Amino acid sequence: MLCLFLSLFCSLGPASAELAHAAPTVALDYGTFRGKFDGNLSTFLGVPFARPVVRFTTPKLPTKLQGIQDVTKFSPACPQQFLPAPFPLPPFPVPPMSEDCLKLNIFVPTSTEPHSKLPVLFWIFGGGFEIGNAPDTEMRPLVERSILNGEPIIVVTPNYRVSAWGFLAGKEADTAGISNLGLQDQIFALEWVHRQIAAFGGDPNRVVIGGPSAGAISAALLLLPNKRFNPTSLFRGAFLLSGSPPTASTVADGQPAYNELVTANNCTEAKDTLECLRRIPFDDFKATVDNTTNLFSFTSVQNVWRPRVDGNLIIQNPLLSVAQGKTAKVAVITGDADDEGTVFALSSANITTSDEFVGYVQSIFFPKATPAEIAHLAALYPNDPTQGSPFDTGLANQLTPQFKRMAAFQGDYQFIGARRFLLEHISKRQNVWSWVTKRAKDTPIIGAAHGSDVPIWFPTEITNSTDFVPVDALINFINTLDPNHSAGTHRKPAAVFWPRWNNLISDGSPSLLTLTDPAGINITSENFRVEAIQFLNNLLLKEAEVTA
Repeated sequence: MLCLFLSLFCSLGPASAELAHAAPTVALDYGTFRGKFDGNLSTFLGVPFARPVVRFTTPKLPTKLQGIQDVTKFSPACPQQFLPAPFPLPPFPVPPMSEDCLKLNIFVPTSTEPHSKLPVLFWIFGGGFEIGNAPDTEMRPLVERSILNGEPIIVVTPNYRVSAWGFLAGKEADTAGISNLGLQDQIFALEWVHRQIAAFGGDPNRVVIGGPSAGAISAALLLLPNKRFNPTSLFRGAFLLSGSPPTASTVADGQPAYNELVTANNCTEAKDTLECLRRIPFDDFKATVDNTTNLFSFTSVQNVWRPRVDGNLIIQNPLLSVAQGKTAKVAVITGDADDEGTVFALSSANITTSDEFVGYVQSIFFPKATPAEIAHLAALYPNDPTQGSPFDTGLANQLTPQFKRMAAFQGDYQFIGARRFLLEHISKRQNVWSWVTKRAKDTPIIGAAHGSDVPIWFPTEITNSTDFVPVDALINFINTLDPNHSAGTHRKPAAVFWPRWNNLISDGSPSLLTLTDPAGINITSENFRVEAIQFLNNLLLKEAEVTA
């Protein structure tokens, strides 16, 4: 039976003990929390890891809570920016939201004892740093599968602030120490895990961090040196699903967006504009944030609200830290969908000529590059739909004359090139594995798009038709830091041996686990777009060095 009970119940009589067994209950140093049973799991939903925050303030330790706290429902999401979905996607659902949102969820196998010392997955949601919510990825099937495999795990999913609430920039934010608040929230939740997870039967020394998209980028940024914490003291591995350390501008570069909010909220004449923004009623403030550019505006992945170099959490352009070998020496799995850029290219569908493509790339992505560099980059991403994304689909999916070209470029710029840059550097000093998925390639227009790989690793249910190879590899990694090695006693060997990325195969290229429809899985070469991605990354690194 479940052993996560309040210690005081151990001395109660039979009737009281029976009452205690009605729900899983855990005593922490600041309160007592009662969750619920869910199949083979005990779940604790909406546990506060910080006290309620005032807008644009740093997270603080939670205050002492009296009585038993009911944690059986997900808490509201942190405030979300309105994100109009581009054709052909449906509108994004808007969850209930609150500025009092620094809560997390814990999924624990019911049979766990306080001394079980189970490994922990700390999962950071995605959403382009503009939207997202801790329950976005369904975690119950993964934990159920880990139990079945004899490799039980605990999963923790925290909320963190997004959009302007989490990534306000400019000199005012810098002076107040509130830059990258979303990252500060994530670190605060990770430190909560280090202090509290043992009470749930978890091992604070066996934590793997990860996430999809912005969650993966966040986890990747936590690998880098900073002035806030020692990465290896809080986690020992990372699972990055479509996200790597990106190039990043400075907090000072975010001043125009700050000024825009000040003007829109009539705070221009205020003596303290930041305090003025704090006092704006929520609905009014949200309306002004909703009017700022977003992932599906013309600037696409160059969104306004995102992590920036602040000299504290991000001490320099992340590409410089990676190139200098300044990354936490932990095991890493990282991968991408084959057509990462298609969804983001929808916002620039009005780019229809080659000249417009060249102008857009220079103005939005490489304003400091020379005309010769931009011309060479354009040649490496040619005006040929058969070489565009969705890749390997010939002339199909050409939404506009430049759509597939734009999708190929943006996918490499933000995701695939960044992953390869990371792997080329960290594989020299630590164990790394990588994958690409081509599943859902037949989806019209967007192909194997960004986000299509989430259900491969986190199926919403476990059935006889579920492809367990990726899921089991992830469970292995959380347990042993090796996707091929099981810690269980009743599992068959992995169906496919997954070599480390820098284990070169026959053509001298790195090894890539490749997922294809309907449930194909094999090892292929990472030998695609080598020259284009190398030039792209060199150009990004050059700009990082110039602006350092």
